[in-house]
Amino acid sequence: MNIFYGVLYGVIAQILTFLQLQGNIKYGWFQKYPIIMLLAAMPISYLFIKSVEYFVAAYNGQIWPSRLIGFGIGVIIFTLMSKILFGEPFTSKTAVCLALGTAIVLIQILWK
Repeated sequence: MNIFYGVLYGVIAQILTFLQLQGNIKYGWFQKYPIIMLLAAMPISYLFIKSVEYFVAAYNGQIWPSRLIGFGIGVIIFTLMSKILFGEPFTSKTAVCLALGTAIVLIQILWK
């Protein structure tokens, strides 16, 4: 169950981070609402902290798996969000990076 919550918090945090950082490029949120954008960093940071806590608990105190899973989740979310919000092309290079990010997550979760 710890892995599930780690992934859940990580996915939500990555989506919100994408919206906070890259959404600003598309919508200009930072210029319109700088205080709100800065305050959004606190709950996003909390989600990342909880994600890492759950992963560390799932891996008996090891911190390295949390870093790799978090990285892989970030690659997956960034790929999907950049396609959805910006219409970025899905190139072979993007496909390889997405496959590698997914492989990292699956190796960490499934390889015992």
